[in-house]
Parts: sequence; structure tokens; C-alpha cells
Amino acid sequence: MKLDEKTTNELNQMLKSCATLSHLEDTLTELPDKDRLTLKAYLEEMLQKKGCNKADVIREANLARTYGYQIFQGERLASRDKLIALAVAMGMNLEECNRLLTIAQAGILYSKNRRDAILIFGFEKGLSFIDMNELLYEMGEDVLE
Repeated sequence: MKLDEKTTNELNQMLKSCATLSHLEDTLTELPDKDRLTLKAYLEEMLQKKGCNKADVIREANLARTYGYQIFQGERLASRDKLIALAVAMGMNLEECNRLLTIAQAGILYSKNRRDAILIFGFEKGLSFIDMNELLYEMGEDVLE
């Protein structure tokens, strides 16, 4: 099994077991290619996995067309809410969304945060972008814009 197929917990255990710097260096050389961990690469992977096209996802996520394409090309950084909107528009599950947020270094959805808890509920129920925003609005939280 390649390292990029291991779970985060398995990788953490491998790192914890490193006793020397040379062992750590050996472990680090086996990590997945850095290019596979880019936001652009992950978004492309998810488009294929979900059978979506960029134009529909950008429209569904209520993003300006040019801005949306710039996010997909890796030319613009997206806010956490824009990334969540893209995840919802692509039909990602909670795990996929959190991976997207992790790659973008935007902080995963955290169940002790009220708004994040509502979003987690929405992901678990498979809500659409519109339904997710209606839920946020009804619960008195800022909608995804």
C-alpha cells in the first residue's frame, strides 16, 4: 500500500514511531507528491468523482463565473465559505468537504461551533446549496454567499 492510500491515523502512527531523524526523513520521502495535495488538484479530482462540470458547480455555488474559474485554476484563494459552497454544489459529503478545507488550510467544520454544526447537519442530510442556506437562515446564522 502506498503512503498516499493510508489514512491520516496510520500516517500519524508512522510519524509517532520515528525514533531518529533518518527514520523521519525516510518516512517523509514516501509521502504523496506535493502536487496531489493542491486545492486545484483536489477540486479536479472531485469534479471527476462526482461527475460534475465546473460551470454547473460555479453556478450552483452562486459564485461569479470568473472568480469561480480562478479558484479552480489555483489563481485565486477562496474564503472558507466559498470552499464550503463549492463542496455543497459538488455534492461532497462531510469527509470530502473537510479534506477540501484541510488542503486549503481553511479549518475543518467543527461540531462545537454552532454554525459549523448546522453545516455538518446539512452535509449529513445531503442538502443542496439553496437548502443549506435556508437552514442557516432559519437557524439565525450567516448564509453561504
